[in-house]
Amino acid sequence: MTLPQCLKVVLATCGLILPLAVASTSNADPATAPTPQVPKLNWQPCTEPTQKGFQCANVQVPLDYKNPSGESIELAVIKHSATEQSRRIGSLFLNPGGPGGAGTEELPDWFSQFPSELVKRFDIISFDPRGIGDSTAVQCFANEEEENRFFAQLPQGFPVGEAETVNWIQGYTRLGQMCKQHSGNLLAHVSTTDVAKDMDLLRRAVGEPMLNYIGLSYGTYLGAVYGNLFPDKVRAMVLDGNIDPERAWNNGGKDDARLSISLRIGSDLGSARTFKKLLELCGETKSDRCAFSAGSAEATQAKFTALLEKLRKQPVVINGKTITYAVLIDGLSGDLFVVQKVGRFKGWYGAADLLQKAWEAPPATSSDLSAIPVIAPDIGFFSVGCADTLNPRNSEAYRQLAVVAFKRAGAFGPNASWSDQACATWPSRAADRYTGPWNRPTANPILVIGNTYDPSTPYEGAIAMSRALARARLLTVDGYGHTVFLNPSQCANEYITNYFIKGELPRLGTICKQNDQPFSDN
Repeated sequence: MTLPQCLKVVLATCGLILPLAVASTSNADPATAPTPQVPKLNWQPCTEPTQKGFQCANVQVPLDYKNPSGESIELAVIKHSATEQSRRIGSLFLNPGGPGGAGTEELPDWFSQFPSELVKRFDIISFDPRGIGDSTAVQCFANEEEENRFFAQLPQGFPVGEAETVNWIQGYTRLGQMCKQHSGNLLAHVSTTDVAKDMDLLRRAVGEPMLNYIGLSYGTYLGAVYGNLFPDKVRAMVLDGNIDPERAWNNGGKDDARLSISLRIGSDLGSARTFKKLLELCGETKSDRCAFSAGSAEATQAKFTALLEKLRKQPVVINGKTITYAVLIDGLSGDLFVVQKVGRFKGWYGAADLLQKAWEAPPATSSDLSAIPVIAPDIGFFSVGCADTLNPRNSEAYRQLAVVAFKRAGAFGPNASWSDQACATWPSRAADRYTGPWNRPTANPILVIGNTYDPSTPYEGAIAMSRALARARLLTVDGYGHTVFLNPSQCANEYITNYFIKGELPRLGTICKQNDQPFSDN
């Protein structure tokens, strides 16, 4: 397989990065800030059936770290103890990404993805970040029924046409107002900086002198913030599925934002590029391995183009559900995250099955339109992302962004750009927003990992992260899907294991292969 062109350019420079001059910043040094009290963790067996074998705890942390003795909020924490306690090294924290990922759910769901030696040697810990899940959460509705009714009235996936666009803009403007009404002051205190300070408090609570950490997707940005706020506390840190911390999340420190956050990250381009490979690999095999195969890469691409034209004219019905053009694209965007099914992600095989079912499905009638599945967005993404990043603040600007995104990424473009539109009228900005520097030398080097075909956080983000950090080593995985953690590579897992246990880094320019090649016997 040919690697993306960017990889060929950086192989000579993708290892340890020399410390750069430290830029000026308005961010307060945690060492000079008021010191919050370290919470006590009262571990108890978790109560949910899906959390069997895990321990849970709830702790109080300051709402505002500038006033640590003031109002507090609650964090939900989860742990799986090291299976070989006599050889235990310490605690290893996981952030599953998002923003909006709940560690108390994702850690049990994804626990089998951890390398076996790490399970033996580390207590593995995660938590629901503030504003999310079972922690003190951002609330926008009185109850779940009200939430379902609200989103059922909006276009599903993303808006198509003028009427849906007006409905979308008005609906997400109302959403921000409702979140402000129900959550008030919390909205200003769910920033990445706040979560990084929570994680350091939890590190101290479990008695660790330094942090061991795996950050996935948005969790890579959280890790970069932590590493620059607490550089002397980094023992080992793996950042997997990376976001450019400066030019994507923070827009280079500029006050204006012409592109929204998902377009700066490149999620539209990553999805388009990865899906093109899915169609190519699907077409190169037979339909018994990829249900949507038309016998060649070119024929399969043409078949997909014809399917989109069919759906633009009229939705179809699959298993009693009405699938529109936008619903299909939105579903495919998620399916691209994993090659093999993991947790709620159906994977590439599920994507191919969905495409073939849509190809064969009967057209919907007017009576079927009420059966369009309701796609409720992740409020956590808005509450953190909209407050923490710069985005166009004019709702009408997103019409043009959808055009720009379509031109550069095809059908996946508007799905990405409209997903950010709530930020146009989001009612709060982060009270403590980290903007750099990104090059504070950490006590130990950080391992940055990227898949060459990552649909959500493209490989270019891993290159940018490895260059932005003062001490980093880039490990490239020639593979597909969002993060290596969810799309395992035995080669990468060995490097990750040796890094956490022995402090060893892969050699400069190392490239690993992925375990599962799509639509093949491997």
